[in-house]
Parts: sequence; structure tokens; C-alpha cells
Amino acid sequence: MARSRQLSLPKARTHGGARAGSGPRRDPNRRPNVPHRRRPNHHGCHPVLVTLRAGRGGLRAPPVFLEIVRELVRFRASDVVRVNHFSVQADHIHLIVEAVDSAALRKGLHSLAARLAHAIGRGRGRGGRVWADRWDGRELTSPRQVRTALVYVLMNVKKHNYDVPVDCVDGCSSARFFDGWRDWSPPARAGPCPVSSPRTWLGCQGWRRHGLVSIREAPAARAHSARRA
Repeated sequence: MARSRQLSLPKARTHGGARAGSGPRRDPNRRPNVPHRRRPNHHGCHPVLVTLRAGRGGLRAPPVFLEIVRELVRFRASDVVRVNHFSVQADHIHLIVEAVDSAALRKGLHSLAARLAHAIGRGRGRGGRVWADRWDGRELTSPRQVRTALVYVLMNVKKHNYDVPVDCVDGCSSARFFDGWRDWSPPARAGPCPVSSPRTWLGCQGWRRHGLVSIREAPAARAHSARRA
């Protein structure tokens, strides 16, 4: 008797593979993650604008913000990365930092992110993951870029809350430790300082070529909106 031959079925199309529209569906309203690629080399003469994004809000709540400031004070002693300026918003933190080279920048920011995550957990009274993404950094290579970054960080609350007065000074930032105001004198400092003085020429003197900062300034998005109104 002839032996039967097993027939083969055509391969069914699966959900994987390199074809248009394949892969997980992305939320169009979600901010894209920082790419997992090699970061560019850092030059010690350039300050860096850094953003740390949390998975949930509440970073400006008094218990959480107080723990963040305390951790910045402790981190200042390490001197691997110098935090010159900062701003804490509801779900992210902006920093302007300095480091001598790429290795110091990576090591220092990795340490700072971990320490701030623990501080935020203490302030919230619970553990768990804090950061939603890797830290994002932008090298500031000119006096104009540094001055723009100063306004962006110190006045960032105006970008996210259009109801604040135009001459608002954000209490959840390092504004009271900044010595470059044109029309405001910070009150006397109480307690230890959470930021380090800049050492690069750009961070210390270079940006001043374009003028001191006014408390009435705002990041570009807020400034454009105010002009339209």
C-alpha cells in the first residue's frame, strides 16, 4: 500500500516582522523616550541642560520638594557633577550642571538620579519606580544658549502655568540662589545652599554678555503666547 504524504500548510502571517504598521501601538499623546544610543562626548567647558522626567506628578508638594532640596545639598559635597541651577515642576526636574568630562557627567547624573528617586520616595512615603525615562541632556556651547537655558530653568513654571504673574519668582527653583537678576534682590539665604557656583566661563561670565535676567522674562512658549494676547 502506498505511504501517505503529509501535506504542508502555507505559513500564516503573524503579528511580528518588519512590515509597515507592525509592532506595538504607540500613544500619539505620549512623549517619545530618550533614544538608547551612545551619548555625544561632553566637553568640560560647556554647561549641560538636563531633564529628569517622573512617571507621576506631585514633585512640587512640600514634603517631596523639601526632600529633593535636602538631597541636592548632600549631593553637592560629591563634586562629581556640579548642579548650578534647578527647577522642580509637577512631573519633571530641570537642571543646569557642569562636569569635567563625559565619564564624570554619566557617573554623576546616574548617581544623582538614583539619590533623587530615593528622596522623592521618602517625600511620598512610598517606594517604587520614580523616573519614566533616561535623563535627557543638551550641551550648551555659547553664551546665548546658556542665558536662554537660565530663563528656561528658573522661569519654567511660567511655561506650564499661564495663571502665574508675569513677575513671579518660582519658590520651587534655585531662583533665590541666583546672582544674575537685573531687577530683583533675593532674600537672605536660610539654611545650606543646594547648588554650586559655576566654574565654566560660559556658566559664570559668558552668558552675561547678553544682559542680566529679568524676573519678567519667560521661556519662549510663554513669551510668544503673551505677545499674541
